[in-house]
Amino acid sequence: MPSIGLEKGSLVVITGGHEVTGFLKAKGKKLINGEGREILLRGVGFGSWMLPEGYMWLFPDQGDRPRRIEQMVKELIGEEKAEQFWEIYYNRYTSESDIRQISADGYNSVRVPILARFLIEDSDGEVVRFHQAHLKIIDNVIDWCREHRLYVILDLHGASGGQTGTNIDDSEFDKPELFMNERNQEITVALWRMLAERYKDEWIVAGYDLLNEPLPEWFSAYNDQVMPLYKKITKAIREVDDRHMIILEGVHWATDWSIFNEKIDDNLMLQFHKYWNSPDTESIQIYLDKREEWNVPIYMGEGGENNKEWYAGAFRLFEDHNISWNFWTWKKMDKINSPCSVIQPAGWQQLIDYLEGGVKPDKAAAEHILWEYLHNISFEQCLYQKEVTDSLFRRPSTRIPAIFYGYHGEGISYGIMNRVDENIGFRKNDGTDIRFIEGSRTAPNFQHGKGEPWQADERLCVQLTPQDWFAYEFTVGHDSKASLYTVELRAFAPNERAWMAVSVDDNLIEIVEVIGESWGTQRLNNGFQLSPGLHRIVLKSVENRVRIDWLEVLPVNELEEK
Repeated sequence: MPSIGLEKGSLVVITGGHEVTGFLKAKGKKLINGEGREILLRGVGFGSWMLPEGYMWLFPDQGDRPRRIEQMVKELIGEEKAEQFWEIYYNRYTSESDIRQISADGYNSVRVPILARFLIEDSDGEVVRFHQAHLKIIDNVIDWCREHRLYVILDLHGASGGQTGTNIDDSEFDKPELFMNERNQEITVALWRMLAERYKDEWIVAGYDLLNEPLPEWFSAYNDQVMPLYKKITKAIREVDDRHMIILEGVHWATDWSIFNEKIDDNLMLQFHKYWNSPDTESIQIYLDKREEWNVPIYMGEGGENNKEWYAGAFRLFEDHNISWNFWTWKKMDKINSPCSVIQPAGWQQLIDYLEGGVKPDKAAAEHILWEYLHNISFEQCLYQKEVTDSLFRRPSTRIPAIFYGYHGEGISYGIMNRVDENIGFRKNDGTDIRFIEGSRTAPNFQHGKGEPWQADERLCVQLTPQDWFAYEFTVGHDSKASLYTVELRAFAPNERAWMAVSVDDNLIEIVEVIGESWGTQRLNNGFQLSPGLHRIVLKSVENRVRIDWLEVLPVNELEEK
């Protein structure tokens, strides 16, 4: 049985706020806090707050961006009531209650998406004037995060004119007018200079994310303008603030780093986003290579919009490669794949129908629906789904698909006697035996954008031959009340009977007999104790082949309660 120390290749999760202290900075490939200690950012994003996103409201394309949602609200209840609606919305959608819960959940950071139009009061003259009441909203979240020890990343999600030419930045004409109009760039530089001046002494601010997801590939003709603009913004920031980290995103949804041809600052972090595709090392290798080349930390600044099983794989991938991460998003309506789900108000379909050209609700009915929505968006009224956060940190009782064994490489995360040459398009360089559970021979499909459970006809399994082993890391939270744990797994024996050793933290817990040529679920007879922190399970075939679908670490007391 292999013996691997827990410290090897992975950072231990520290909760309680002690790692969040002092100005954060890049030092080589690491992030260092104010005490000089290494830290990984583990956070959530506040999608749809200062930049309302229609899909999080379940709206069709006619209500897919802030300006269209604002127009709908104004048409339904009038300008005066609309102003009241938005004032309540911005002050309630993210509150100290949300921040308190995020901190208690063990995250150490938040990413705050900002719409330039939300902050700009007037840009027609030579001097850009900013909306002080809206800046106060950012001040508030920074104050709450300082109190509850969460680093804050300020993210310009929607720049003046729009950096993507799509709904996600509130583009008016579906064109990236930030790169088509010099004035929009001047306003963007002025906005960042103002924010840097305002927060230059605020250590809880981790850094400045200059532009979210600039220029999808169909606007790649403007790609050569991104780095020059990054340089202009950085120069303006450094004229007033030399302590905060600069964060740069690639083009095409932050996935294309080919624009990074010059390291423009000494305190720099590069950001990519990851949605819906295979959570394996091959899929992020270009980012790992750039980290080595530039000797800078890297950050997965947005990932999510999938199901909990995918989260258990993808976010362990980031952890194993020492990549800071941020989950998207903390809160949205009527979904099972975010920590908070806003309960859909009665009559909400009337708003959807109206946007699609249907009957306009009368003013009283529309106001009732919208104010019920305002009631429902507060954290206290949301459906809190702890299991989503548990899946990100791989805490009990998260189900871990067996294909998501560790990402530290052969000899650390897995050991195999005979490498497999067949390539099914996932973890293709490992040489492990990954098989389709059903008969389909198509490439694995991870595009569960709506958060549906792991689908049987798309699920994969691993096969262990004698002496093969796979390792799975997981985390026990510091607030865990369980005294004993067990392991449940789904497996079968192609040759009718097999034996498999289950070890936890290098201690053999049980030799499991797997009987039958069809899938079955079985639980260990023996319980074991776990302290808070990072732990490691190893599954090793002892005799005959065994195929494994998934495993779960379960608190025994929860099973007894059931």
